[in-house]
Amino acid sequence: MAQRKIKQGTTASSAIMFGEELKYAREGASYRQEDVGKLLHCDRTVISRTESGKRKPSIEEVDELDRLYGTGDLLKRLFGRVDWDAEIEHPDWFQEYADHEAIAIGVRAYQDGTMYGLLQCQQYARALFATGDAAGNAEEIEELTRARLSRQSRFLVPDGPLLLVVLDESAIRRVVGGPGVMRCQMEHLLRVAQLRNVVIQVAPFSSQQTLINTAMVLLELPDGQRLVYSESLDRGHLSGDSATVARHQRRYDRFRGECLSESDSLRLMAEALEGFRDEEQRARRGRLAEEQLQRQQRRQLHRGGPRIPRPRPRA
Repeated sequence: MAQRKIKQGTTASSAIMFGEELKYAREGASYRQEDVGKLLHCDRTVISRTESGKRKPSIEEVDELDRLYGTGDLLKRLFGRVDWDAEIEHPDWFQEYADHEAIAIGVRAYQDGTMYGLLQCQQYARALFATGDAAGNAEEIEELTRARLSRQSRFLVPDGPLLLVVLDESAIRRVVGGPGVMRCQMEHLLRVAQLRNVVIQVAPFSSQQTLINTAMVLLELPDGQRLVYSESLDRGHLSGDSATVARHQRRYDRFRGECLSESDSLRLMAEALEGFRDEEQRARRGRLAEEQLQRQQRRQLHRGGPRIPRPRPRA
């Protein structure tokens, strides 16, 4: 039988207490967090954050948990007594977005400058973090890379949620980490573009980019709710206002009409791949030539060194 593991002392947060009840009910029903995540089509971390009081679940999710755990309407009644706005330990601005992304059934994104996060390969993500605030901290770079790749797991699989991404051509042309990294990234793009749920289009430099002037993401949630997300220099902006979302959805749909078709986009990415392969080969030949020159210089220095007289044997 599950045992309540409530921390010693009292807590002023009803969100934390609600999370403890969720955990107690889950353990009583003999489910692991991973099991519940699969049944609710979300990552285990979403369940973990809910049980720790750091995430507000939807009422539909609570209904499903009541049914799953066999708790009648207990969790729903407790949920209604939580003062979420006053007491929840709010996640940072990106974690709030990530929680919604983890249960989204559809993602429509526009990205310029760098590759969209859900489409980044491991080498590209690592190289990108190595040039940011984590530069020089190998452990933090690896942690950030793992976190980014973990967000991709439910999208980059057969029959995953819809992932429709418009990439500005600058995201493909800008070199991050060198031509070898970009070769890996282009190969990754062409590979995941073969998935039925993934659509990638490119907005060429020649398109009129007046409709959308910043990276943005449109999320569709299981309950039909739609959200729009964008970032400024130091924070993210997540809105569920229906009029705001509808306005950006119209802009996004019109903007897609200015982009290359899916097949033309794939051809452009294939051309970029060949270009990066050529650059990688030239860079490799350049390194080999430099190494040969250095070896020749070292041999010349050795040959031109001072002569050391050797003692001659006496007759």
